Amino acid sequence: MTQITVAALQLAFSTDTDANIAHVSDLVRQAADRGAQVVLPPELFEGEYFCRVEDEALFAQAKPTDAHPAVLAMRALASELGIWIPTSFFEADGPHHYNSLAMVGPDGRVAGVYRKSHIPDGPGYEEKFYFRPGNTGFRVWNAADTTLGVGICWDQWYPETARAMMLMGAQILFYPTAIGSEPYDAELDTARMWRRAMQGHAVSNTVPVVAANRIGTEGDQTFYGTSFITDEWGDVVAELGRGETGIITATLDLDRARRHRAGMGFFRDRRPDLYGRLAQDV
Repeated sequence: MTQITVAALQLAFSTDTDANIAHVSDLVRQAADRGAQVVLPPELFEGEYFCRVEDEALFAQAKPTDAHPAVLAMRALASELGIWIPTSFFEADGPHHYNSLAMVGPDGRVAGVYRKSHIPDGPGYEEKFYFRPGNTGFRVWNAADTTLGVGICWDQWYPETARAMMLMGAQILFYPTAIGSEPYDAELDTARMWRRAMQGHAVSNTVPVVAANRIGTEGDQTFYGTSFITDEWGDVVAELGRGETGIITATLDLDRARRHRAGMGFFRDRRPDLYGRLAQDV
């Protein structure tokens, strides 16, 4: 496929799972009406970002992939609309819990599950209390006549994540996110760094990037939105502000990106024989 239209959603969430899923579903429909073939909601859109606190009662919110309300709703919607929806959710697998993503296809089936590889642990983002490190490895999917790579939030800060997915054949990188203020430092605003990190992945891999973040205030954290889509040069082609609820779409020329990627020579000039240190513990 030469061109593909993608979308990212940005909205606030409450503790009402049904209302959250309904709001996301409405925006997904609007995105599909605009021609989007792949629609990316934010991370863990089933509810508030519960990892702000450590509370063992919250483990009850986790569900298996085939029983999770967010996944079930997106499966029905994807089938109805004939689109792909990378669906973030809190997964229970026996006694284990993961921050996961189900790649939901236009046939209404789950093409596969990716479990978040990098798990943060800090004030307001205490994910290690809830999630095991993912055991799926990085994943890409043949979808919409191209290949999609998806990392989840903290994964997006690691250049190794993006490069690994590119070496697996990814043509677009997607990052569902929940990120905002830092409770330990009211003066620290990571919004510009967050965006630059992913723009850097776009540049160094010559690949379009799609990032979807939440907004709103939950407890003592305010999520800063600024969801965006870049082209293969890292130039922002669509974006939302800090408090905007809405949809962004962009039509990406993947043949052009592929041509530019070859011309830049980043993959031609790689030296894996020199990179052994990257796979060693510090």
